[in-house]
Amino acid sequence: MPIPYNARNVPLARELRKNMTPWERHLWFDFLRRHTLRWQRQKPVLDYIVDFYCDKARLAVELDGGGHYHDAKRLDDERRTAHIGTLGIAVCRYANNDVDRHFDAVCDDIDRVAWERLQKLQSR
Repeated sequence: MPIPYNARNVPLARELRKNMTPWERHLWFDFLRRHTLRWQRQKPVLDYIVDFYCDKARLAVELDGGGHYHDAKRLDDERRTAHIGTLGIAVCRYANNDVDRHFDAVCDDIDRVAWERLQKLQSR
């Protein structure tokens, strides 16, 4: 089933792919790009753009910088996650600091969640 998205976000998604943050670049080039499952970066979903998306596992990965820890932004993130969740897509969030300091643990967690979701979806 195709993921609904706002076509107006496509040019921005393309621009974001060209200008990834250092943490997005690290996760993409050193892990997700070579992952067994196919991942997309800066994927439009509904009215949003998720940092990374795996269609087979129906999983989005978001990397959060310091601005995401203020109350207003945290509430926006919760609403966004809930809205995306209505499509059956799970959202995993990781702090940029975790990508810096605990890269292997972040990768292991993404890998574990992706395969668990894939197995769950295939058993339906």
